[in-house]
Amino acid sequence: MEYKDRKAMPLFPISIVSELTELSARQIRYYEEKNLVAPLRSEGNRRLFSFYDVDRLIEIKRLIDEGVNLAGIKQVLKLRENQVQENEAKKQSEEESKHYKKDLTDKELHQLLRRELLESGYLNKPSINQGDLSRFYH
Repeated sequence: MEYKDRKAMPLFPISIVSELTELSARQIRYYEEKNLVAPLRSEGNRRLFSFYDVDRLIEIKRLIDEGVNLAGIKQVLKLRENQVQENEAKKQSEEESKHYKKDLTDKELHQLLRRELLESGYLNKPSINQGDLSRFYH
């Protein structure tokens, strides 16, 4: 099993997570039942939590301590996930645009345009006066 993000590796049993989050095992299982956290299961069907799961449980505990109910917690977590996804998509888009953004010289631009016109068959149409376009291509 290979993980690009080490924080996503399922490492911690429920006993350790309980100590880290100051939540009881029963509370953790309850939050799992309510789909607020989704630990992976080992071959022996033991729950294994990642760093992300621990962070999420700490956030749930903080929200509960502030008086937010489960429905509110689900909304807060959903909004945060959407923000993370939007930020990742934006970052990926910026990286792609950097990769493709290249200033073309006039010569490269003319070559590209000529190739596209030739491939489309536009230059071979009799209605096009070849002399009109010849000034662009020498």
